[in-house]
Amino acid sequence: MMKVKVKLFATLRENREKEMMMDLQQGATPKDIIKRLNISQEEVAIIFLNGRSVKVDKALEENDTVSIFPPVGGG
Repeated sequence: MMKVKVKLFATLRENREKEMMMDLQQGATPKDIIKRLNISQEEVAIIFLNGRSVKVDKALEENDTVSIFPPVGGG
């Protein structure tokens, strides 16, 4: 198991904590976090891993920070 910090932004925070530590299996990906938090793929626009944009299938490592952002709306 490994610990990863997860940060949620904007509408993804509704009924969820804005920041949390998660225990994940080695080789877990942001997609695994999204599934565990019951967030649909359509709700996710951008994923940052330690401040850099990554794809949903990027392997995570111990003590990584994953930031998940929804699509930006407005005008």
